Amino acid sequence: MPRIGNILSLVAGATVAMTASATQSPAGQARQGAQQFSFEMPDGSPLPLDQFSGKPVLVVNTATKCGFSKQIAGLQELHERYHSRGLVVIAVPSNDFGNQEPLNDSEIAGFCEAKYGAKYLMTAKTQVKGTLAHPFYKWAAETLGPAARPYWNFHKYLIGPDGSLVAWFSTPTKPTSSKIISAIEKQLGS
Repeated sequence: MPRIGNILSLVAGATVAMTASATQSPAGQARQGAQQFSFEMPDGSPLPLDQFSGKPVLVVNTATKCGFSKQIAGLQELHERYHSRGLVVIAVPSNDFGNQEPLNDSEIAGFCEAKYGAKYLMTAKTQVKGTLAHPFYKWAAETLGPAARPYWNFHKYLIGPDGSLVAWFSTPTKPTSSKIISAIEKQLGS
């Protein structure tokens, strides 16, 4: 009969091996920080964050029926202002807070574009809190601490060009606030 220590060593070794293989890019290079994660697009295709290596990325959980939904227009303003310089804006629709995202994946982007002119990336509807939260959101809370996890819609994470989490902004912080603009420009090298 195997000893408990041997079993634990085997389990730990298998976990390390699985983690290492899960964080390899197709080219075989280890992905860093946020770049190890991938979201799903509304059409079911993957949106791997490592494709944005070298660019700052703003990830925001959104909801079309939220009182803060006017921030969708602010996100578009950031997209228009900084996309040509490398900023990537990703909206992550979520129904986790107050059931304020009743639309389905095929309706969300159309609604946001028609009402707010939104043309930045939008993922499929995604859980951002609790035990079923997307791995990116679990990692962000572990990395930055519990105060940095989303407590409502329109929580914002800024990822640096190297994949590190460089800042987070609470729901009431408007996308075009001086605090967010300053953080983005710092990542763009302005």
